[in-house]
Amino acid sequence: MSDARRPGQREGSLEAPTRHPLAWQTPEFHDPAALDAELTRVFDICHGCRRCFNLCQAFPTLFDRIDQSATGELDGVPKSAWQEVVDHCYLCDLCFMTKCPYVPPHPWNVDFPHLMLRAKAVRFREHGARFRDRVLTSTDRVGRLAGIPVVAGAVNAANRSRLGRRLLERAFGVHRDAPVPEYHSASFRRRAARHQPPAVEPVAAGPTTGRVAVFVTCYGNRNEPEIVEDLVAVLRHNGIPFALADSERCCGMPKLELGDLEAVAQLKDYNIPRLAELVEAGHDILAVVPSCVLMLRQELPLLFPEDPQVAAVAARTFDPFEYLLHRHAAGRLRTDFRQALGQVAWHVPCHLRVQNLGLRTREVLALVPGTTLTVIERCSGHDGTYAVKREFRAAAMKITRPVVQRVEAAAADHYASDCPMAGHQIESGLTARRAPEHPLRLLRLAYGI
Repeated sequence: MSDARRPGQREGSLEAPTRHPLAWQTPEFHDPAALDAELTRVFDICHGCRRCFNLCQAFPTLFDRIDQSATGELDGVPKSAWQEVVDHCYLCDLCFMTKCPYVPPHPWNVDFPHLMLRAKAVRFREHGARFRDRVLTSTDRVGRLAGIPVVAGAVNAANRSRLGRRLLERAFGVHRDAPVPEYHSASFRRRAARHQPPAVEPVAAGPTTGRVAVFVTCYGNRNEPEIVEDLVAVLRHNGIPFALADSERCCGMPKLELGDLEAVAQLKDYNIPRLAELVEAGHDILAVVPSCVLMLRQELPLLFPEDPQVAAVAARTFDPFEYLLHRHAAGRLRTDFRQALGQVAWHVPCHLRVQNLGLRTREVLALVPGTTLTVIERCSGHDGTYAVKREFRAAAMKITRPVVQRVEAAAADHYASDCPMAGHQIESGLTARRAPEHPLRLLRLAYGI
């Protein structure tokens, strides 16, 4: 055990965690020797604490390696095995936000997710990434190709067939049982002309301006455009004008998880000026995928702390239910619900939990008469591209199992997750398969619109 954990030193802090910007553009960040030194320091602290043993698979992998070593300490684990720990971290940030007692302002300054991101970035710069991983994280390119009408039909048919999935697993390393998204040639942007905003003047309420710009997201555009349609239907019903940026690209979260920070910067340079222009015109920003909201309001400001446009967009970006609850608090949300929802099992995705918003979705859906919610605050195991990869599928399903058990035990009329991909991951583990419903769909159903 290293001297970093001397008896009598203060263990933990009662102060709120402080997240420091990521100095990814400095030479030291990508220096392998400096990275190894920091991995050694933090892994040794984690070994002495072990509070995060029941989060993701990264911590059990680290602790098992140490326990099975000849010394029973970190020095008995070969550094070649450290990459396994890095690979199992999908940057959910829950260890930083909910478990670790040594996060800043503690003097040990442990930020495990940022260290794992640094390790991923160093590996990407030195060795690149597998072709599969490059493709899976190139959501815009894949979406444009798979969104061609003839191609979309062929891709969706192949993904629904057992033979197609076996071939995909053998050639590409995507597990045959993992949920993969459907592609729509009729993207949301192609449908957008029929979704006209209400012809009313915006009314500010609380911190909201009353005028919304929808960040459609690559997933909302090509994979489940109906979720974005549900959002604009709710906005229209509440008399909230909305607009779209003239164009957009992926928020950058998939490339962040890969460690390709230069690609993240390129996507930022495309999206942020367009969103900043909308913010300058008085719009608030909403997105239907929690990961995209997290990217805009937290991850990009930590990567680009000196960029004023990034800061401006982050300050005006909201989760949809956070936004609606602000409107309700100011008396500006319609509550003319026509249909009860009954029993709802609601899963809270990790990228929503780490935004420290509270249970805003529950609070809004609870306004619907005749509605009772079972809240499930556990990781779904989807975690970006993690759950679809053949080598991680078993670990992902182990993480998913408690959520699936809670959904099945609830025997609810509906089950939902704010993350559509998490919803389908849960679906893949159910004994009796049934599709999830996004909370925005449930709210639209309650409104009867």
